[in-house]
Amino acid sequence: MLLIPAIDLKDGQCVRLRQGLMDDATVFSSDITAMADRWVKQGARRLHMVDLNGAFEGTPVNRDAILEITKAFPALPIQIGGGIRDLKTIDAYLTAGVETCIIGTQAVHHPEFVAQACKAFPGHIMVGLDAKEGLVAINGWAEVTDHQVIDLAKRFEQDGIAAIIYTDIGRDGMMQGVNIAATHQLAKSTSTPIIASGGITNLDDIRALAPLAEDGVMGAITGRAIYEGSLDFSEGQALADKLAGAKF
Repeated sequence: MLLIPAIDLKDGQCVRLRQGLMDDATVFSSDITAMADRWVKQGARRLHMVDLNGAFEGTPVNRDAILEITKAFPALPIQIGGGIRDLKTIDAYLTAGVETCIIGTQAVHHPEFVAQACKAFPGHIMVGLDAKEGLVAINGWAEVTDHQVIDLAKRFEQDGIAAIIYTDIGRDGMMQGVNIAATHQLAKSTSTPIIASGGITNLDDIRALAPLAEDGVMGAITGRAIYEGSLDFSEGQALADKLAGAKF
């Protein structure tokens, strides 16, 4: 099971939000390349990036900052989300060295777009399902829909997506632990690999998540915990490898 560092971008800076609120952001660095280098040196095998401004505006805003990372670490698998609404944007990111694009809001508004993207870029499309009490939220988490997470997961499974990134909004950035039950339920409901996000605080969360690898939880995204020091990234990845193996 992979432990995946998150670099969330707001106005070109590396920040962390609490429950997705743009006005509740903590800035951790203005040098995102140095931040990525920090996690690579600690053993990161994948990087999760989000264009927060793009998520709200519906179009990439921090693209130049993101491309700095792809140029600096050409061999590092990078997954990017935020403001991805068309095939042109996906093509531009993949051409620049991003491995996987994450479709969130557009997947809910126009689910047929996911099928189109998977057909055009097989193996390079993930779907981000961000939930509040089981219901999917969109537009930078500003709007909660009436769509159930599991229902959409089953819908997109048929399109051949590479993975689902599942975020529990209520726990994101709150350092309250992972929603193990909901993550496990989602993993068992689909054959699509799941990447858990939201709430990882310390090694106990990794101990709780690791057994879910056998049901398809391929990784876990971590942000505030590794920035504030409640979780040592290297130690966390080593524990995940030991408990779940390096299957993914």
